[in-house]
Amino acid sequence: MRAAVLGSPVAHSLSPVLHSAAYTAMGLRDWSYGLFECDEKGLAPFLDGLDPAEWAGLSLTMPLKRRAMELATEVEDLAAAVGGANTLVRRGAGWAARNTDVAGIAQALTEAGAGTPRDAVVLGAGATAASALAALRELGTPGPVTVLARDTGRTGEVTAAAERLGRPVRVAPLAEAARHLDVDLVLSTLPSGAADAHAEQLAACRADLFDVIYDPWPTVAVGAVAARGGRVVGGFPMLLHQAAAQVRLMTGIEDVPVGAMRAAGEAELARRSASAGS
Repeated sequence: MRAAVLGSPVAHSLSPVLHSAAYTAMGLRDWSYGLFECDEKGLAPFLDGLDPAEWAGLSLTMPLKRRAMELATEVEDLAAAVGGANTLVRRGAGWAARNTDVAGIAQALTEAGAGTPRDAVVLGAGATAASALAALRELGTPGPVTVLARDTGRTGEVTAAAERLGRPVRVAPLAEAARHLDVDLVLSTLPSGAADAHAEQLAACRADLFDVIYDPWPTVAVGAVAARGGRVVGGFPMLLHQAAAQVRLMTGIEDVPVGAMRAAGEAELARRSASAGS
């Protein structure tokens, strides 16, 4: 059986390492996991070219998460509410769209001991921000959630997702972050380096920090929060747990070797870091 990760760009993806480690530990010798560069226009022909007898599922990165739902024959409620699917699982002749990003964020925060934050701020307004809102709902966050966006005029998709999730949010400019950080938890879904400018403000507040970035690690913002004793959670645990959920969906096996996946991922990140520094 085959599976793969698709996206553009996708060469940096850690998914092949994580999934392949799972297959090896599970004794699935006839399973393989690949990587393919694919944009939105290319997704439909790519899917059409796959043999249903060989392909079990696909992991999807940007910019394919919305397009995947349009092409799926079945879309789960969570993916529809969030507005994006990061997983396609073979269902007969068609595909079922799923979202495991939400579970990845929630499990990463739970694993780190973040518990149930009373209130939160989300930095960024893209697809991952919508998944972060759904994760906060799963964790039972009772208080208000604020989305801080670089451009508040482009927050329609994340606010629509919040409405579908039954958790409307407040929106404010990211430039005014200092006014909104008196919360239990800040979740940064910004691209690499984009949160660095707010490191001093994050260091001065009481909030724990989840940063979706996993390479390079630690980010400047994470370093600032950790230096004042705040709890920090990185993007690697999120990636690990969403990948484990994908393995369960694609193989149908519940007992997934998360420890083996974690060890393989951490080793690969260490290798990359060493290569970058040499």
